[in-house]
Amino acid sequence: MKYQIIVNKASSIAKYVQIAEVIKKDIEAGRLENGSKLPSINEFSRSHIVARDTVEKAYNSLKRTGYIKGVPGKGNFVAKVYQSQKTLKILIILNKLSSFKKEVYEAFLETMGGRAKVDMQIHHYNVSFFKDIIHETEGEYHYYVVMPHFSAGTSEQSYLEVLNSIQNAGLIVLDKKVELANEVVNVYQDFERDIFEALSVEKEILEKYSGITLIFNKLTNHPEEIIEGVRSFCEMQEKEFNVIEDADKVILKKGTAYITLTDDELAMALKKIKGTKHKLGRDIGILSFNETVLKELLGITVVSTDFSAMGRIAAEMILGKSVQSIRNEFRFIKRNSL
Repeated sequence: MKYQIIVNKASSIAKYVQIAEVIKKDIEAGRLENGSKLPSINEFSRSHIVARDTVEKAYNSLKRTGYIKGVPGKGNFVAKVYQSQKTLKILIILNKLSSFKKEVYEAFLETMGGRAKVDMQIHHYNVSFFKDIIHETEGEYHYYVVMPHFSAGTSEQSYLEVLNSIQNAGLIVLDKKVELANEVVNVYQDFERDIFEALSVEKEILEKYSGITLIFNKLTNHPEEIIEGVRSFCEMQEKEFNVIEDADKVILKKGTAYITLTDDELAMALKKIKGTKHKLGRDIGILSFNETVLKELLGITVVSTDFSAMGRIAAEMILGKSVQSIRNEFRFIKRNSL
C-alpha cells in the first residue's frame, strides 16, 4: 500500500505525534478505509525517512486509542469501529460572501447532512489572509474546501504554493481549475471556454447586433479569462468588441449587445436604456452573468454556472471518497433582453 505523510521535522510537535494525528484524521475522514492495512514499521520508516522507534510509538499510540489494531504475523490494520462514529471536520474558505457563494455553501451542507461539522472563513481575495488561515488551522480539519480567487495581479504561484502546502488533509478546489503537485478534487468553471461556447451555441440571437461590449471592472476581481472568451467569439463572428471598465461611462450604441458581470452594472445599463428611445432586445441587447430571481422577473438573458451543483458535487466527492476533476455545468438562459 502506498501511503504518504508529510512530517514537519522543524515542528515543536514530536514526530510520532504528527504521524499519529495524520493517520487518525485519515481514518476518520475515510481516506484510510475500514480494515485496510498500514505500511509495516520498517516500510514506513524507510519511505518517510524517520526512525523506526518513532513509527512504532505512533502506531502504539493509535492502538491505545482504538484507531488501529495489530494482528500477530500480519501487521497493523484500521479498526472498523472508528469510521462510522467520527464526524468529519471541514473548513470552507471562500473569496467573498455573496448570494451565489451562499448557494454553494447551502448545497454542500445539505448534501453532507449531519455527517460533518462545517466551518467557514473568508480570504477577501487576499492571498496573505488565505495563507494565514491555512497555517492557523493546520491539523484541525479533515478537509479544506477552497475557492482560490484572488485580487488582480496576484501571482498564480503564490496561491498554488499555499494549496500545495495542504498535505495532511483532503483538499477540494472549487470554481477555478488548478494543477497541483498531488491529485485533488476540483469542481471548476472554465471561464474562457464557458462564455465562448455559450455565445457560440446561441449565436443566432446575437446576429442582430454588430458589436459586443463587455463591462469589466477589474476592481470586482472577476477572472480575466472572460474577456478572452468574449473576444474569441467576436473575432469568429466578425463583430466589433470593446471592453469598458466603468458602467457609468458607457455610451449606449444601437446595434450593440452589452455583457454585465455585476448587478450594479446591470442596473446602470437598464437605467441608461430607459432614458433613450432604444428598445431592449431589439436595438440594444443585455446579457448578464449569474442567475437570480430578479433577473428572471425582469426578463434578462443570463449565462450562469450551477452554483448549487458545485456545492453538491463537492460534498458527494468527499462522501464517496472520490478524487476527480469536474467541469461544472454552465447554462445560457434565453429571455427578452437579447
